[in-house]
Amino acid sequence: MTIQYFLPQKGESKDLHLYLTDEKTNSETRFRTYLRIEEEEWDIEMQKPKNLYLKRSKKINSKLDAIRLRILEHYNNNRHREVSHRTIARIIKTISLEKHVSHPEDSFLNFIQQYITSRRHIICNSTFKRYMVFFRFLERYQGSITKRLMIKDLNYEFVQDFIDFGRAEEYSENTIYRTINFVKTILNFAERRGIRTAVREFELRRDGQRREVVTISEDEILSIKDCNVPDELEAARNWLLISCYTGQRISDFMEFTREKLIEINGIVCVSFVQKKTRKEIMLPLHPAVMEIVRKNKGDFPLPIDAFLYNRQIKQIAKLAGLRYQIKAKKRMGHRVKTVLTEKWEVITSHIGRRSFATNFYGKIPTSLLMDATGHSTEQMFLKYINRMDNNKIISLSGYFDQTYEAKINKSISIPRY
Repeated sequence: MTIQYFLPQKGESKDLHLYLTDEKTNSETRFRTYLRIEEEEWDIEMQKPKNLYLKRSKKINSKLDAIRLRILEHYNNNRHREVSHRTIARIIKTISLEKHVSHPEDSFLNFIQQYITSRRHIICNSTFKRYMVFFRFLERYQGSITKRLMIKDLNYEFVQDFIDFGRAEEYSENTIYRTINFVKTILNFAERRGIRTAVREFELRRDGQRREVVTISEDEILSIKDCNVPDELEAARNWLLISCYTGQRISDFMEFTREKLIEINGIVCVSFVQKKTRKEIMLPLHPAVMEIVRKNKGDFPLPIDAFLYNRQIKQIAKLAGLRYQIKAKKRMGHRVKTVLTEKWEVITSHIGRRSFATNFYGKIPTSLLMDATGHSTEQMFLKYINRMDNNKIISLSGYFDQTYEAKINKSISIPRY
């Protein structure tokens, strides 16, 4: 049995229809799907909406995959009986009109939904969104193979096939491998419920590919600190410097205020709870951050909207001379690709976090600071300052002072022309 979607001729309904061809009976039947799409939005060759990143198109594509899969399952379960057209029409109508695509209780996608539901009250919104990216990625893969994903199917062969699918669909390597790691998480979740899985077959190697991580060097940070910027960019510059010397996410550092400052043994610290990890952080302020706080009369700059901040720090980096070309990942439409571009163009709010880890690694003992680049090691990076250890706070503050003074003295000793 084959299924082919199509838009009817001009003048007819704009609902998508499908032809169901039964080779066993040499018959072809036409059905209406109740899913409407404009002709210019439909990809005739690929049998799906052209832009799957539009919310509506994504929903339509998910339903089309579910209809195809449900019909084939019904057909395979009734091989020795004539398939009822009324039953097929009911399947199509039910899926087309239901608010969300449902998945059978024993299916892998249903296990993912159970896992997300079980953790919804303890994860932040950004983590929930990331889980949904993984879920939709796997849902698209299921649609491409036209086979219901079951736990018994998740093995070494699945990993290889999923990687091939992800690359063919131009997903980033990072998204592909993080999704596979998420699959491992779900399989472990299933095993805790007494279900046997092949999770031990999931040994991932990324073919020796090196991940490009963009950071701002200490010299570049000083260039940003010293360059002339318009008054409207001053707050963004200060926040960029704060992020480079605290290593926090924008969701955390942009909420630093006077009320979060606390003094421990004469050392000024910022105390807060991370939004993403829910961890309590007590971080001694770097001298560069203290300088900004003093200039703001004991407070932090006024907060800036994330979208505006990301736009402004690019302008600041450009003014500071970060105009040389680098190889970096850059969003092109709905995909991230590696391109040759000027450095200021790929500066984002997360660069301060990466720069903090990179610039202090090797200069501060690993008992106080861990090298962390990218999302996979960020939580490990902050473990050493999560505990309320006053001795470590004093020690870390001392290293901040030493490295900053050494950099400033070196900068002063070099004549500028």
